[in-house]
Amino acid sequence: MSDLLAKHLSIGGIRNVLSLHVLLDYFDAKKLHQITDGTALAATMYQATGEATGSAGFVNITDLKGGKVGFSPQDSGGGVSATFVKTVEAIPYNISVIQISSILPSPEAEAPAPGPSQTNITALMSAHGCKVFAETLLANPAEQTFETNVESGLTIFCPGDDAMKGFMPKFKNLTADGKQSLLEFHGMPIYQTLQGLKSSNGLANTLATDGARRYDFTVQNDGTEVTIVTGVATAKITNTLVEEPPLAIYQVNKVLMPKELFKAALTPTPAPAPAPEADAPKSSKKKKHKSPPAPSDSPADSPDADADVADQTANGAVRFNAGGFGAVILCMWFAFLQL
Repeated sequence: MSDLLAKHLSIGGIRNVLSLHVLLDYFDAKKLHQITDGTALAATMYQATGEATGSAGFVNITDLKGGKVGFSPQDSGGGVSATFVKTVEAIPYNISVIQISSILPSPEAEAPAPGPSQTNITALMSAHGCKVFAETLLANPAEQTFETNVESGLTIFCPGDDAMKGFMPKFKNLTADGKQSLLEFHGMPIYQTLQGLKSSNGLANTLATDGARRYDFTVQNDGTEVTIVTGVATAKITNTLVEEPPLAIYQVNKVLMPKELFKAALTPTPAPAPAPEADAPKSSKKKKHKSPPAPSDSPADSPDADADVADQTANGAVRFNAGGFGAVILCMWFAFLQL
């Protein structure tokens, strides 16, 4: 592993190299030593991703003299790059984990892919109905938070223009820290597909989550739709703008208002029933009973319609939430495939 880490590859490069170590065929010790004609060409997960060009995602397996078996990627320039050491685990014709002597080098897999940071996320949002949110983000330090999280995985929920325009008076009343936190509340520090959001309901941390500042929301299904519940507002995903690793951007129909910055309008408590009146002495003159002022007939604002700015330093406990095919996994790299 030290050899791989010493290359200081990008996350995309490391992912490609690791995927080169997963063969899309079953090979155990017995099959390796019984290769027809002494050599075989195996496709890898790197080839299957579509990232590899030509034959760069294939690995040559050669039965060598002295009972050895060699492995070399197609684009490694020839020669044996690594040899078979031992079988770690095998479930015949399903999956086999084998140890090899060193990493498999591949100039193409190691080459830096187009950096995700080059993706102009604000331009994408502006062009697809979230221009007001994008412009607000550009004018705030939160924009840098979004940019620095793209490479490692980022999911953004951008309010549509109508929703954001209606919210701007409340936004302007927030402190500078509150404005940044609210914008960062619209991002999750992981990449999530729409299907992934549907299948992983529950609490989720955001870019605003920091120590005792929870700033989390709940993702849940509403039939076939995905909703985001903050405790103050409930927003619905209405459109997918981008859904390609490591970035996903979804449009929502409301601004996500965190409970750390806003509180729902309280529902008026019904007035207690009047106590029975005691019998009073009869008077010769009748007096008119004066009615109490009529209660306001204005309905209480709903949490989504209105919210008051709350204590922006509210503290709380932090909550962190965070396939199947026949394959050979070269065990030195299996633990890192999730990068």
